[in-house]
This record gives sequence, C-alpha cells and structure tokens, in this order.
Amino acid sequence: MRNWTLCIALVLSVLFIGASSGQEPAGAQIEAPKVPFVVFLGTGTPGPTPDRQGPSLAVVAGDKAYLVDVGVGVVRQANAAFVNGIRALNPRGLGVAFVSHLHSDHTLGLPDLILTPWVMGRATPLELYGPPGISAMAENILKAYAEDIHVRTTGLEHANLTGHNVNAHEIKPGVVFQDANVKVTAFAVRHGSWPLALGYRFDASGKSIVYSGDTAPAESVVQACNGCDLLIHEVYFGLPANAVDPPEKWAHYMAAFHTSASELADIATRAHAKALVTTHLAFMGNATEAGLIDALKKGYGGKVAVAHDLDVVSP
Repeated sequence: MRNWTLCIALVLSVLFIGASSGQEPAGAQIEAPKVPFVVFLGTGTPGPTPDRQGPSLAVVAGDKAYLVDVGVGVVRQANAAFVNGIRALNPRGLGVAFVSHLHSDHTLGLPDLILTPWVMGRATPLELYGPPGISAMAENILKAYAEDIHVRTTGLEHANLTGHNVNAHEIKPGVVFQDANVKVTAFAVRHGSWPLALGYRFDASGKSIVYSGDTAPAESVVQACNGCDLLIHEVYFGLPANAVDPPEKWAHYMAAFHTSASELADIATRAHAKALVTTHLAFMGNATEAGLIDALKKGYGGKVAVAHDLDVVSP
C-alpha cells in the first residue's frame, strides 16, 4: 500500500492475498475498524489515464460499503480491494451507490455495478441514489442488456431473477439515506451547466466525511464540511500545454465546472477541514503531485494528500 505524505492513519495494517472474482480472501480477517474509512476505487477524469480508473470511492462503515460515483472499472477495483483484505468490497455485496451527477466519467461503470455483482451471485436489487435522470439511466441500461438478462435467467446459467434489478431514488439536497451504520446527506454544488450536481456528507461513528463531487468553488462544500474530519475534493492544477482552444475559453470552462488548487486551499481553510484529500485529478501541462501539495499548503494548514487508486484513508 502507498505511503501517505500526511499523518492520516491507514485503516488496514495488513493486506491479505486472496482469490479473484469475489471469492473469499485468504488468511484470517482482521477485526472491522471502529471508525469509517474510505477506499479510493478510481481517482481519474474523463481522460483514459492508465493508472487512474474512473471516479469512484467507497465509504466503509460497519463493515458495509457505500459507493460514491461509479466510473470505469468500479467493480474490478472493488474486487482488488476485497482480495487485499477489505471484506466489505466483495463484489457480491455491492448494493448501495450514490451518484453525484450524470457526466459519463462518473456513470460509465453503472452497467458494471448493476450486472457484474448479480452475475457473481448478488440476489438483492441495487439501491441507487442520484439527481433527476438517474432512474431513466438505470432503466435504459436494463433495456440495453435485456437479451443478456434473458439468456442468463432462462438458460443454463440459472441466474437469480432479482439481483439485476435497480431501485433508483431521485434525490434532492437533504438527508437521503440512513441505516444502522451511516447517515448520508446530499448537498447541491456548482458544476457548470448541470441543473443539479451533488456532493455528499457521510456521518458514522462520530466521524464525518465530505465528498465534493465535481464542482466549481461552492459555499455549500464549506457549509457541509464545517469542521469535518475528512474533506475529499476534486481539483485541477497547472496550465494546459498546446491547448486547442483559446486560453480564455479554457479558463472560462474550468472556472464554471472545477476548482483550482488555490481555490481549494481557501475552501478547506474556511471549512475547517481536519484533513484534505484530492481526487478527480486534472493535471495540466507539467504540473506534478508535489507541486499540487505545495500549492495547497500555501493556503491551507491542515493535512493534505493526493489520492491514488486503491488508497485507503481513515478520518
């Protein structure tokens, strides 16, 4: 597991090597942590960066995983974490997901999340939460794979008749989910032309985790965090090299859709976030991770890290 450049405690001190495809990991299972933690399944952007899968993370609380966004590779990344000892990310158990908005990079893994855990044996429908339009997206995915579902359920595979179903919940800002492990609160953010894009706050075992989703600087993130233990926020850093569009067009787009490093440092400071981790990383030109961390530390005095795929962080 990667060494962090800050003193956020890693949840797992031991990694287990296990079988793939949702089988049980080898070795004794460590005791479930008492506090929630985050597994970064994908930290990329729409670009096909080889070492960063599509945007997705899992908040694990009470030994159950709650997915946030479903980019490319989501189920395989979950299984990679599972074979490394994180039992909650067994693909067969992936049953709850929250989507921040309907951009393709945040939803291309939705067919995978609907169908692959079912193929592996999930028998309960996926509980899916997101802004208006998420229901139609799920419905059309199921229509697109109707022949596949028919063959799997009526042919020699004998697949169950329930695990591919989706209970889609179109939500607005406010408390959108609560169970014995976690309370999830959605809040509106500013993501360019989208009529509603969402961030999420997770409260579990006395800890608070806030995920910005994709957003330009938004006061709602400051208010949602308000001293949170962990702020997970998108960021862009640097200037584009050999841009096709005029610089002023690029600057206008980024200002409307995303958050720069200096803007994020101000947000984290005013939000009194105890720790900041960046994801959905858009590096421009010759920008580096070290440069990003330096830029953030110029305006924010808390703990800072750049997330990588399969990193595990506890608030």
